[in-house]
Amino acid sequence: MIENLINNKRVASSSGRQQPVYNPATGEVSDQLGLSSPEEVNDAINAAAAAFPEWSNTPPAKRASIMFRFNELLSQNADKIASAISREHGKTHEDALGELQRGKEVVEFVCGIPQLLKGEFSRNVGPAIDSYSDRQPLGVCAGITPFNFPVMVPLWMYPVAIACGNTFVLKPSERDPTSAVLVAELLHEAGLPEGVMNVVHGDKTAVDTILDSDIVQAVSFVGSTPIAEYVYQRGTQSGKRVQALGGAKNHMVIMPDADLDQAVNALMGASYGSAGERCMAVSVAVPVGEETADKLIEKLRPLVEGLHIGPCTDTKAEMGPVITSDAKSRITDLIEDGVNSGATLVVDGRDLKIDGHENGFFLGGSLFDNVTTDMRIYKEEIFGPVLTVVRAKSYDEAVTMVNEHEYGNGTAIFTRDGDAARSFCDSIQVGMVGVNVPIPVPVAYHSFGGWKRSIFGDHSIYGPEGVHFYTRLKTVTSRWPTGVKEGSVFAFPTL
Repeated sequence: MIENLINNKRVASSSGRQQPVYNPATGEVSDQLGLSSPEEVNDAINAAAAAFPEWSNTPPAKRASIMFRFNELLSQNADKIASAISREHGKTHEDALGELQRGKEVVEFVCGIPQLLKGEFSRNVGPAIDSYSDRQPLGVCAGITPFNFPVMVPLWMYPVAIACGNTFVLKPSERDPTSAVLVAELLHEAGLPEGVMNVVHGDKTAVDTILDSDIVQAVSFVGSTPIAEYVYQRGTQSGKRVQALGGAKNHMVIMPDADLDQAVNALMGASYGSAGERCMAVSVAVPVGEETADKLIEKLRPLVEGLHIGPCTDTKAEMGPVITSDAKSRITDLIEDGVNSGATLVVDGRDLKIDGHENGFFLGGSLFDNVTTDMRIYKEEIFGPVLTVVRAKSYDEAVTMVNEHEYGNGTAIFTRDGDAARSFCDSIQVGMVGVNVPIPVPVAYHSFGGWKRSIFGDHSIYGPEGVHFYTRLKTVTSRWPTGVKEGSVFAFPTL
């Protein structure tokens, strides 16, 4: 049974509640996960609280040295971590290695935490008065993370929080929890003291315990929009700082002057990589003009039909299974709804069978044309290997389409026209924008976050925004009495 990690030790849940963990490539149960009771979640929170006073007073340079060692251990154990991801998630080994690398970039960023925490100093802001600012840790922080990136998303959270001087409790997805524990153990091996980083497994019971805790000061969440909104509302009602990243419906606008081969290749990877189970996946292609659309479909169709799909053990696989049988059923139902709504199903991936893996949760790539903005397959986040093509008559129509969608996570434009690209970047109501870049996930020293119903809270994740989220500003104004003689002042102080 997969265990919790509290005070640097694996601890089995005694709640009596368990949930199976599946291998998506075979459909077989690979392990059992103990679902923590509220008492067990509080054990982890209390361990983090006990560790906070000493850790928060640990010099930032020493915290950074642990992160340097942690980064080395992640590199040394990359194949082991990627294999654990692939067994429980289903993504290819190469894709899992890419996930780890993007998480490592955040670890590398926080190796510079002494510089990132530097405050400001002003001398003589008044007669013999100096003022300085300082960013101080919050206390116990928590992360609730999704199944689609079981290593990368946690690494977007706790390295920043811990480097800033906080302690942490991670509640990873119950669908693929093993890799999160493996990575946390490497952080302990790097020299992290007991209680600073803890992992508890569970379901809604564990989530609500974290959200209602008087000890937890901040919560980071990544998942669907309905749950993100729930986490934000419940967390803030109990006085917490919350950043809750939700769903997405990412559009790629293809202008008539675009390099169409480049756009098609970008679409294939961005739409079907990781079986479309990415919050930054491109799920809507918006070709401008009928000629552009016709050529796009002509080029896409054979590539989608030719996708090499298989288990992570297949080194030629470009895409693996989806995470669960329920996810597969939901995706196939949405495909059927698209057909019934009048969209043209150019490629149907529902009947794919993989020899030797007939019970796996595999779907082929599906491609829709002539999709309209009133259809469910356009409105909802499918989170599967389905690309929808919505034809736009003009650039302005394409921009309006993107801006009117309830989600505002990521978008891209493919064009050779600098004026169009600049106008798009300025006017689009989306948090992350790519120009001839299909998945514009910011590098670690910038910050990741959408707009509209793709995020709840005022701070994006990792980068400078992450440092600000996990710290609070304190400003000190001081004067020493030597040489200063004055009586009481009753008016509001000025220079």
